[in-house]
Amino acid sequence: MNFNDLLKNEYIILDGAMGTMLQQSGLKLGEIPEALNIENPQAVIDIHRQYIDAGTQIICSNTFGANAYKLKDSGYSVKEIIEAAVKNARAAAGSNALVALDIGPIGQLIEPAGAMSFDEAYDYFKEEILAAEDADVIFFETFTDLLELKAGVLAAKENSDKPVIASMTFEENGRTFAGVSVAAAALTLEGLGVDALGVNCSLGPNELAPIVEEFTKWTTLPIFVKPNAGLPDPNSNTYNVSAEDFAECMDKIIGFGTVKLVGGCCGTTPEYIKALKKITENREYKKANVNKQTAVCSGTTVVEISEPRVIGERINPTGKKLFKEALKNNDIDYIVSQAISQVQAGANILDVNVGLPEIDEKTMMIRVIKAIQSVVDVPLQIDTTKPDVLEAALRIYNGKPIVNSVNGEEKSLSAVLPLVKKYGASVVGLTLDEDGIPKTAEGRFRIAERIVNRAKEYGINREDVYIDCLTLTVSAEQEGCRETLSALHRVKTELGCKTCLGVSNISFGLPNRPLVNHIFLTMALEQGLDLPIINPNDDDMMGAVRAFKVLSNIDKNSVDFIACYNDAVASKPVIKSSRVTLGEAIKNGLQSEAAELTKEMLKKTDAMEIVNGELIPALDKVGADFEANKIFLPQLIQSANVAQACFEVIKAHLTKLNAAPVSKGKIILATVKGDIHDIGKNIVKVLLDNYGYTVIDLGRDVAPELIVKTAIEQKIRVIGLSALMTTTLGSMEQTIALVRKTPELEGTKFLVGGAVLTKEYAESIGADYYCKDAKESVDAAKKIFGN
Repeated sequence: MNFNDLLKNEYIILDGAMGTMLQQSGLKLGEIPEALNIENPQAVIDIHRQYIDAGTQIICSNTFGANAYKLKDSGYSVKEIIEAAVKNARAAAGSNALVALDIGPIGQLIEPAGAMSFDEAYDYFKEEILAAEDADVIFFETFTDLLELKAGVLAAKENSDKPVIASMTFEENGRTFAGVSVAAAALTLEGLGVDALGVNCSLGPNELAPIVEEFTKWTTLPIFVKPNAGLPDPNSNTYNVSAEDFAECMDKIIGFGTVKLVGGCCGTTPEYIKALKKITENREYKKANVNKQTAVCSGTTVVEISEPRVIGERINPTGKKLFKEALKNNDIDYIVSQAISQVQAGANILDVNVGLPEIDEKTMMIRVIKAIQSVVDVPLQIDTTKPDVLEAALRIYNGKPIVNSVNGEEKSLSAVLPLVKKYGASVVGLTLDEDGIPKTAEGRFRIAERIVNRAKEYGINREDVYIDCLTLTVSAEQEGCRETLSALHRVKTELGCKTCLGVSNISFGLPNRPLVNHIFLTMALEQGLDLPIINPNDDDMMGAVRAFKVLSNIDKNSVDFIACYNDAVASKPVIKSSRVTLGEAIKNGLQSEAAELTKEMLKKTDAMEIVNGELIPALDKVGADFEANKIFLPQLIQSANVAQACFEVIKAHLTKLNAAPVSKGKIILATVKGDIHDIGKNIVKVLLDNYGYTVIDLGRDVAPELIVKTAIEQKIRVIGLSALMTTTLGSMEQTIALVRKTPELEGTKFLVGGAVLTKEYAESIGADYYCKDAKESVDAAKKIFGN
């Protein structure tokens, strides 16, 4: 039996929670669950057998945290743990179930939100995968960062031939903790070639239902669902959804269609799996009707190409002296400012070209893509003629990008299309080949056909090929304009492909180029142009697109047009790097610019006036956008890092003056005794640091006595505690109780947070502030210390 054999079944039953069962079997506080594979293998085998007896067909090895980062203090190697875990799972499974290598997140934030590089993440996952030679399936679960999951999937695909299942964990707003949408996850993961995808953890089955339903609209792959057993009760270490209610909710979820694999996550036991088996027995599997959308995405934003979408052309050195200088001088802030200004002007996608003979194009392309994706959330079009640069960019891109471009030459087709397929991108096909650009529409159409057919041979769907029929300069070849438009129309109507066109070439060599450009743009839109590549900072060009959407009944009730022009302003305000304010630099992630502005302001303005009048208000605005889901975690952290750069400038300035360092107050942060999860705490630290507080980070698995000792020695009266596991909530309560009994720490305030906490439980253990996210921790600190 293998995974493909199982897929022939109507439904596949997965297992339930390993952690819940280990806790019930006596896992002690602070013990590493994965270490039990070696120290008490029979306990792990027994749990696997209970799930198999309940009906499980794929069991997950006890390896969720078995990566080198999390195991560094365990005394065991990754290879030792994983080999033992897979052996235990195999001993339980026999021929009755498949064994999946279970892989969870590494436990660090990946760039640009954190310090871990993509290659470091890849290496962590590769080590796990190579150690699991005897597993049948590779199962990634509980991921919140799409780029980290991409690193894992690539590690699996490049180092193993095993089927890959990939899951993310979503909140009730339909996004992961890092802001990833269901659509972005589905587009990216299906493009990367996983065998099944879905959702686990975070929520109970009722709350996950709309998220699963959204998945069914975006993928044709088998979907799997592993909800929690509702919400945890911190006082009893149980969850609030029974096995029967769980199965009843899952029955409705299965009814959406395409849901093929079902199981449980936190709080579920073999009893829940038995209930799932019961509702799937003798039930016929059905697929949802999926209208395959043409779309691209970043990690957080999907752009459906169901109407004309603007690709901004300004990130390109061709004919741009300032841009060339920025590339030579490694002036990333200038390049990022070009991205920001185009998005503010209405660009839906940004073309990124950094090809310049004087620089290392590959290194620069990687830097620029990381920088742009940290401050804007639109998808990118990777524009290069070099396959090695293209692959490097595709590898670290977060989401599903467009590749610009392939053409009809065999050399181009064989070099570019395999990369497009491997990384799940869309691609622009240029209608030229070894003989150049055909003068006729017929010639260009035939090359377009060739590109589409070759793409199909590589497994690239027609909806992911965008044909560029090429704009010729009308001053030199006047008849070429009509041929371009005719070819474009045929590609759209006969081939059924989306179309792309660099518009401004049409007017080269003519006076009044803007007039020619926007008239030609309108003509092309009428013939079926989907993706005009233009300068979005040109009011006439953007106006032509907006007016076309109104006149073509795309912009219903002229909503977007009125919103843009109701104040008689032709375009949204554009930030120009030379005039940017400190607040704008923080909001838009311009770190070098913000630091320089701070230095200039310090010549005339008091340091605390800058902190309270500029830095804190700017961070507050960013925080408000985060709470309103206008921006997401990567942008929030990027803005915080920019503010931190400003604080460092201020600290250095005060040191020179022998003045006291700037600090809004001192706070201890710790993950409580027995809990080794610290990503949430680390994010809180980043924000508190950047709001000007002095943070004493004691790390994870911190004993109450150490917290008391540190608070006394450093005279700190504000303590932040984090816990992710229900079993460690007792440690949080003990820590608070010990501090309250210590006379020297009278009046100490506690901030508490973590996925398993509720406001009611926080109050019951004597915490002063329950903080559901990092921004609320900052709000609490402000209330305690004042402004």
